[in-house]
Amino acid sequence: MTSTTRRGRRMAALAAFAVAAAMIAPITAPLAEPGLRQGAPIRLAQAPAPDTAMKSAEAFSPEQRAAIESIIKEYLLANPEVFLEVQTALESRMDEIQAKKIQTAIAAQAQEIYRSPDAPVAGNPNGDITVVEFFDYNCGYCKRAFGDLAKLIDKDPMVRVVLKELPILSKGSEEAARVALAAKAQGKYWQVHQALLTLRGQANEQTALAAAEKVGVDMAKLKSDMKSEAVTNEIARVRELAQAMGIQGTPYFLVGDRTIAGAAQNLLEVMSQHVADVRKEGGCKVC
Repeated sequence: MTSTTRRGRRMAALAAFAVAAAMIAPITAPLAEPGLRQGAPIRLAQAPAPDTAMKSAEAFSPEQRAAIESIIKEYLLANPEVFLEVQTALESRMDEIQAKKIQTAIAAQAQEIYRSPDAPVAGNPNGDITVVEFFDYNCGYCKRAFGDLAKLIDKDPMVRVVLKELPILSKGSEEAARVALAAKAQGKYWQVHQALLTLRGQANEQTALAAAEKVGVDMAKLKSDMKSEAVTNEIARVRELAQAMGIQGTPYFLVGDRTIAGAAQNLLEVMSQHVADVRKEGGCKVC
């Protein structure tokens, strides 16, 4: 998957920890609270709301705040693995939230995801298991994933693949997507799609047109169809769909209603197992 999501999660984890550390100071008991007996049990209060936390912090003297900050700093320096624990916990929580968002979107957008009449389809149009891929022609992981997807189509004649053009990386990505979608009107989508995902270098209008010409499309018609309302609307619909599903990187796969984010080294194995599991369960209920 594109590294944007991973970097964002790491930054979010560090930010979350920084906020948590900052909140410790306002809710920690003063170091020398009057009337507190030595050895008396300490009752921990619940953290105040953010708008009152800053006010509470003003109750500490500069010396007390410095002492608290020193304790936090010493602890973090002595236990840097805490940052990894926070990051892991945050990523796990974000994965849970994303999974729920995806399942809600799948239920609400099933027609657009699986059965849009304008979406390109590969494999068996009448297959019993539907695989959906969101991709960008300039995504290195999408290029790597293409070989596994092609193998899945070859080895399983009952797999139906819906391809969702999601050009998010560059202007050239959208130009290439327009060429591929325009080739669909001539029955040449898969050939152009394959050429673009096995292309070395950047995909853009120039390289995509050259790839289309090699597979024998009518170039005059193609250039006209690239600018058509149908092509523009398809790209816009996929972007809206990806946003609704919370998809932030490519490639992103659905096998039935099961999700695969990114392109693992064993992608073919993972996809094949999901296909087998969905088939064993009687098929996807929303596809």
